[in-house]
Amino acid sequence: MQVYRPDDPVLADLASQWKSAYVHVPFCRRRCPYCDFAIVDESSSGGVSHADYVDALVAEIAMETEFGPLDAINFGGGTPSRLAPEQLARVIDALDRQFGLNDGIELSLEVNPEDWSEEFGIGLVDAGFTRVSIGAQSFDPDVLMALGRVHTPEMIESAVLGARACGLVSVGIDLIFGHPVETDDSWDRTVCLAMRAGADHISTYSLTVEPGTELSRTIALGAEAPDDDVQAGRYERFEEVAGRHEFVRYEISNHAIAGHACRYNLSTWAHGEYVAFGMGAHDHRRGMRSRNHPRPDRYIEAVHAGKRPRLGTESLSAADQERDRLMVGLRLAAGTPLTPTARRFAASQEGMRLIQAGILESKSGRLRVVKPMMADAVIREALSVSAVDC
Repeated sequence: MQVYRPDDPVLADLASQWKSAYVHVPFCRRRCPYCDFAIVDESSSGGVSHADYVDALVAEIAMETEFGPLDAINFGGGTPSRLAPEQLARVIDALDRQFGLNDGIELSLEVNPEDWSEEFGIGLVDAGFTRVSIGAQSFDPDVLMALGRVHTPEMIESAVLGARACGLVSVGIDLIFGHPVETDDSWDRTVCLAMRAGADHISTYSLTVEPGTELSRTIALGAEAPDDDVQAGRYERFEEVAGRHEFVRYEISNHAIAGHACRYNLSTWAHGEYVAFGMGAHDHRRGMRSRNHPRPDRYIEAVHAGKRPRLGTESLSAADQERDRLMVGLRLAAGTPLTPTARRFAASQEGMRLIQAGILESKSGRLRVVKPMMADAVIREALSVSAVDC
């Protein structure tokens, strides 16, 4: 199989044709102060067992119509590593029975460092997993405490080494930057240690303040909020160091060494189709976007009644789909093909202004954002263009 640079436009276009599945595993030891995801906080919630939830996942998968075979499966959360490898394998087997799995499929799992053990890693490989993404967030103990994490920097290193030793093909690290507790020196140490740890994929996310979270309430009471300018500087610092270590940015938040770009990520940002299972899961296929109940009781109740646990479904027009393709494609380093929609945006007054400012580039049949930290602003401008103009 040919190995592409993670930011190769050929790879991005191939990814748009891949079919993927997302499986949401909601269980967490406790809710982190910045988290607004659909989770089950096991420090305070009861009544939902891992076994019952896996049974519901398997039953929901069996309800899905024809789709596949699959090129990538991603278990996200929540904390998917709260499930045992045998339970994860049951879900993979159900996906295989329903859709089939292509040769060379990527099977990816988000893992918390404190959940890692040699036995767990061996179980993942036996279940067919090829990739893990380790939720490190930081290598600074003070930042980890501020983020509500329970692991230590040593646990991160142990998990990465363990994942390598048990034979997983790709090992990723996830980082969060910009907490007020974090300093420039702290971030530099985290980046340095992440590079030394031996991962071949690193995702970086700026700390965001979501309404209703513990973090938002703390800030409302007077705590210091994350600073946008500081976060921009931290991102640029990471970009600089990553480039020296052969990491290539292929999407705003994702960098990888050649051959280790996450298939599921690429497919999603290239507007590929995916089915999704579990409470709160969202999917996209055949011009439809659907979302599941975000509450575990409602989700399991619907599945037990033999119904898809849908909270809502939206039918997208051809124009809606092209807007979506433009929106997600502008996050890719490879950009998005110059479809008629993309051409009209590039030729609009705002598009031309962005091109002249060196923020947007129209070249070689693609439209791409040159300055990744400006991508969200560019996307907002693209979406603000009227249907007549775009």
